[in-house]
Amino acid sequence: MTEMLNFLVAYLHDVFVIKFDAWVILGFVAQGFFTMRFVVQWIASERARKSVIPVAFWFFSIGGGTLLLVYALYRRDPVFIAGQALGLLVYIRNLYFIILTGRQASSDA
Repeated sequence: MTEMLNFLVAYLHDVFVIKFDAWVILGFVAQGFFTMRFVVQWIASERARKSVIPVAFWFFSIGGGTLLLVYALYRRDPVFIAGQALGLLVYIRNLYFIILTGRQASSDA
């Protein structure tokens, strides 16, 4: 049991202390953006008393996705790169539709 605990402590020290650098900070900032998009969506839904996806959700998605893609490129992780790159296409396309619909709605008025 002591050996397993020592291994866990050594592992956590390696991951969170020894390997801690500017790239890890970027990764945490990117993850913060992704977390904030869900917080924004949750607050908007609670206020509306129904499921709502506010525009800020897509901006946080693009910000977090872009930063995580940069981080994944640095780490050279093909699974992570593919996932973030494809996700960015979806986020940008949704924001495009929102902008397009907003322009059409304002021109109809």
